[in-house]
Amino acid sequence: MASLWLSGWGFLLVLCMLGSVVQSEPTYKTLYFDQKIDHFGFYEDSTFKQRYLVCYMHWRRPGGPILFYTGNEGDITLFSNNTGFMWDVAEELGAMVVFAEHRYYGESMPYGNLSYSDPKYLNYLTSEQALADFAVLIRSIKETDGAQDSAVIAIGGSYGGMLAAWLRMKYPHVVVGALAASAPIWQFEDLVPCNLYYQIVTNDFKKSGTGCAESITKSWSAINRMFETDDGIRWLSGAFHLCSPLKCQDDAAAFKNWLSETWVNLAMVDYPYPANFLEPLPAWPIKEVCKYLRNPNRDDKELLQNIFQAINVYYNYTGNTPCLNTSQTAVGSLDDLGWSYQACTEMVMPFCSDGVTDMFEPQKWNFEAFSDDCYKQWGIRPRPEWITSMYGGKNIIAASNIIFSNGDLDPWSAGGVKQSLSDSLIAILIKDGAHHLDLRSNNAYDPKSVIEARALEVSYMKKWIKEHSQQVNGV
Repeated sequence: MASLWLSGWGFLLVLCMLGSVVQSEPTYKTLYFDQKIDHFGFYEDSTFKQRYLVCYMHWRRPGGPILFYTGNEGDITLFSNNTGFMWDVAEELGAMVVFAEHRYYGESMPYGNLSYSDPKYLNYLTSEQALADFAVLIRSIKETDGAQDSAVIAIGGSYGGMLAAWLRMKYPHVVVGALAASAPIWQFEDLVPCNLYYQIVTNDFKKSGTGCAESITKSWSAINRMFETDDGIRWLSGAFHLCSPLKCQDDAAAFKNWLSETWVNLAMVDYPYPANFLEPLPAWPIKEVCKYLRNPNRDDKELLQNIFQAINVYYNYTGNTPCLNTSQTAVGSLDDLGWSYQACTEMVMPFCSDGVTDMFEPQKWNFEAFSDDCYKQWGIRPRPEWITSMYGGKNIIAASNIIFSNGDLDPWSAGGVKQSLSDSLIAILIKDGAHHLDLRSNNAYDPKSVIEARALEVSYMKKWIKEHSQQVNGV
């Protein structure tokens, strides 16, 4: 489970970059800001260049609002070019648009080429330092002519959504509100059941085709039996058209992890229209997958041949992929090396499966094993209680002006806020919504639920902007 977590989260965040294809590439200026490497100490007084993108195209100055994207782990230009909702909202609100790159990702490297050369240089890769970057950068941006009285709204998805919410909690004087889309801020310690994540994935497959989830459940035993013999291992390599053949029984865990990640990834990109994510996918891709998994009562080879056809929808829908690479799922252009460090320090999210309420092999959450893996890779030990200590866990009622949006198809909604906590801590549930569907561009095939969600989100933004204006003007 530890290895699955370290690689699997990367997919969650890259969706923020590739999840919303806009019709044309937006125009922006690329700027750099001198940030302190360490905001909370005084001995390390060096700075680095934080990249950020600014678009004034729709900004109504003076005083027009600022929409501030709290960047995730990855190149910020990908976020900018693929977050259609932000650009639609900017035009409607007359807003300046800012996309801020997260430290240690893209071009924003505190120690340049040395940043990842030794764990000692990664000591300042934390959410707290990133939030401080955003707060300091916003203060500088508001010194722009005409922006002194502008209301700033934080927007982000996945980890970026978590950062948007936490930015409002920690720096309420800097941002007037936040849209935290698909932000699993409660996927820590025991705030939510560790198996809920995989239950949601399973339910997506159950309702997409008769026998579908059951076929996947039975596939694990079939795979285990194949790994009992050399002939079975060779057969699996050929049946799944693997680029690198399986060699021994030790490869079984990695092979099954690869399949598990594929099912999870499909749940997150189960969009109602064709979409490109590393590989082209059809509308409602899980329904297409389930067409091959209607009969779970096949013998081992027939069942596993059907499993191959099913995952081929994800990896080879166009038919142009000659072989499947089990070392790659959907991390792609995301810099998951940095995220594996963050997951091994403060972003410790427990996951487990029981094989009864979900379609996965039973795996308990084993913090000790997870910690050992982290120590082997980075020479550090995780702090599982730190995020809840820093950001409050479920005790966030003192916060205000945050929208938490979650789709019911998205497994990450397991750790999301799905019930409103007050009049200004608003939960929006998106029926038939996969991973932050609301941050994608408008589409003719959008379900009514996401159209209504976006409209509600904009109405709250307008409310926050109006309240800020009244405060500034002393009304």
